[in-house]
Amino acid sequence: MENLQLLAMIQAYTGVGIGLIIGLGAAGACIGIGIMCASFLDGAARQPEMIPALQGKVFLLLGLIDASFIIGVGLAMMFAFANPLLSVVA
Repeated sequence: MENLQLLAMIQAYTGVGIGLIIGLGAAGACIGIGIMCASFLDGAARQPEMIPALQGKVFLLLGLIDASFIIGVGLAMMFAFANPLLSVVA
C-alpha cells in the first residue's frame, strides 16, 4: 500500500509541475513577445528607416523566445511519459 501511495503522489506532483511548466512558459513567452513587438512598432513609428534592421532582430528574438517555450514543453513531456522519478518506487 505504501508504494501505491508514493506512486500516486509522485504522479500527482508531476502533473502539477507539468501544468506549471507549460502554463507559465506560455504566459511568459506571450508577454515577452507582446512587449517586444510593441517596442518594435514604437521604434518603427519613430524611425521608419530603421524597419529593415529592427525587423531582422525581432524575428530572431521571436524564434529564440519560442524555442525556450518549446524546450520547456519537451521537458514537461519527458516528465509526463518517461518520468525518472518513478524509478524510486520500483
